[in-house]
Amino acid sequence: MITCEILDDGIAVVTLDRPDAANALTLPMVADLRGKIADLQGDPGVRLLVLTGRGRVFCAGLDLKEVLMGDDAPVGPIENMDLQERFASLMREIAESRFPVIAAVNGAAVGAGMGIALAADIRVAATSGKFLVGAVKVALSAGECGISYHLPRLIGAGRAFEIMLTGRPVDAKEAFQVGLVTTLCEPDDLGEMALKLARQITANSPYAVKHTKQVMRTNLEAASLQAALELENHVQCLALGTADFKEACEAFAQKRPPRFNGA
Repeated sequence: MITCEILDDGIAVVTLDRPDAANALTLPMVADLRGKIADLQGDPGVRLLVLTGRGRVFCAGLDLKEVLMGDDAPVGPIENMDLQERFASLMREIAESRFPVIAAVNGAAVGAGMGIALAADIRVAATSGKFLVGAVKVALSAGECGISYHLPRLIGAGRAFEIMLTGRPVDAKEAFQVGLVTTLCEPDDLGEMALKLARQITANSPYAVKHTKQVMRTNLEAASLQAALELENHVQCLALGTADFKEACEAFAQKRPPRFNGA
């Protein structure tokens, strides 16, 4: 129910593959997705991850019927917390991965599905895409799966409050207008658009890409401008000593594309 394909240029494509159930997440699917992300983390050849869903829906969130209403449904606060932490850990693992993550949102991203999309570094959406915090509609807090952390940082607190408190859907057009989505395209073009963006990123040096993500993620929480500058200075000084930076300078002088090797 989770497929993984590693393409050229170190691009991995992980697909939620349960289209008959709108890619709703079961506990085995969450475990499988976390395991595949861990495997990719350990593969030095992987430089970028594209996350998408098969079919007409990106991810309908938690499979309420199977997980919360089945025979093995959690009972009591301890089991409920264990369930919640499994989903929460997935969001952290996506956000904190060593490589950039692009969410290619092919349809509705609901609840935990929206959390997955928000945890990615970049969101590309089809015009059929939409985002929905479903929990508030079923007597649960909309603050779950990292949504209360990521959403206000992406679109501002005011808009985030309104979307989370009402539980209304945000269609792809609005998501693009408010900056939740960076690229909008027709459904048939989504895969190609996501890979085009991925290859633009992986054309840059491995050090530059990895540490640009790390600096960005860290400095979102920087205590001060000075703290952010200190981190930037240290990372940049190391970059100046890499063979790839030397290659970039030589390529610029010779008016040719650089050939980076990660050194």
